[in-house]
Amino acid sequence: MPRSMTGFGAAEGALGGGRIAVEIRTVNHRHLAVQCRFPADLQRFESDVRTRLRDHFERGHASISVRWTELPVRAAPVGVDVDRARAVVAALEQLKASLGLDGDIDLAFVARQPEVLVYGGEDEPALEGAPLLELIDRAAAATVSIRDREGRELADDLATRIADMEVSLTAIERRAPERLREAHERMRTAVQELLAERQLDEARLVQEVALLAERVDITEEIVRLRSHFGAFREALQAKDAIGRRLSFLGQEMLREVNTIGSKANDAMIAEAVIDLKSELEKIREQAENIE
Repeated sequence: MPRSMTGFGAAEGALGGGRIAVEIRTVNHRHLAVQCRFPADLQRFESDVRTRLRDHFERGHASISVRWTELPVRAAPVGVDVDRARAVVAALEQLKASLGLDGDIDLAFVARQPEVLVYGGEDEPALEGAPLLELIDRAAAATVSIRDREGRELADDLATRIADMEVSLTAIERRAPERLREAHERMRTAVQELLAERQLDEARLVQEVALLAERVDITEEIVRLRSHFGAFREALQAKDAIGRRLSFLGQEMLREVNTIGSKANDAMIAEAVIDLKSELEKIREQAENIE
């Protein structure tokens, strides 16, 4: 069954003594494109995550967000870079003297300055990628579940539209012989009016009608269009990615419909052709969102 390229999935779990949340959003795209937003301490896993996502998605634009919901407990105590703090205080004293400012230097202000307080150290345990990839798999599986559900809905809609197109094509097929008979009678009447009292060459008229019928015959187009309908239905039952195949079949169906319209020269067939094109446009829009 087709799989939509639109979906969402999330997962949350433990990592390195803390907890992370993973969210994946996908939309339609010609190829597989992955956009990652990771905390700085998890960015080194981005390549592994991109590789893992290819196991779940073949096409679509996937945006993946990873964030800490609980920061890991630091293995090393908080330290103070005294030299850094002393340099900050000295710079502030110089600023006061240079500009003639009043006020005391606040401890809280100094502590907030970069690199004054030092967290962790060389003994800090390395974060492992396996738990992260497991959460990626869970979020991706949830995304795929939604994509599958929407894909089934798309398949039902597309199958209905193909059935509606078959109804229009059947009407065209029934009308085609009547259209030729009517063209024959119009030609006979026109020739008789031109000849007036002279004898009508029936053999020549039959020859001209045969040539006309050959030029406007749409039998081959109808046969090919029905074949495309069958191929489209078969594709809807396939288990692999079929979006590109459906798009191609849509283009081929439009080619046959356009040819029928150009050959028909008949009001009823022209109206049916309009209905066929309308359905094909909707099919094209739906197929663009199928993996």
